[in-house]
Amino acid sequence: MSPSALKKIEKMNNKTIALGSDHAGFDLKSELLERLTQMGYVVLDQGPSSADSVDYPDFAHKVAGSVEQGESACGILICGSGNGVCITANKHNGVRAALCWEPDISALAKQHNNANVICLPARFVSQDKAFAIVDAYLGAEFEGGRHQNRVDKIEG
Repeated sequence: MSPSALKKIEKMNNKTIALGSDHAGFDLKSELLERLTQMGYVVLDQGPSSADSVDYPDFAHKVAGSVEQGESACGILICGSGNGVCITANKHNGVRAALCWEPDISALAKQHNNANVICLPARFVSQDKAFAIVDAYLGAEFEGGRHQNRVDKIEG
């Protein structure tokens, strides 16, 4: 099977996740990469490849671009506060990135805002909390209805 056919199947199964961070989020990204892969997700590691100092927009653009182009069903970004990657990701058409620091926030981001990228603040959440945030997001479904009207207004 061709690589493009595999990507289409992976996207249809909503099992492809783009994952990226900056240096502050590198360790957490590595842990999430291992965990999500073990759970059966196809994870597109968008970098970085070490904890050396990097510029967060470089990796936020890669993850958001993957979601924007349909190469991945959703994305997870991690930086020190979560703010920088969130601001950057939201510059991409069709990307709705949400800063998530609690599991309930990430579930609501999907249920009410149809967020397709979540952003984690590595300096403010433990590994266990980050896993719970990601699990809540991945386990949630967009509710549509009155929320769809609001999401439609985001693009302007």
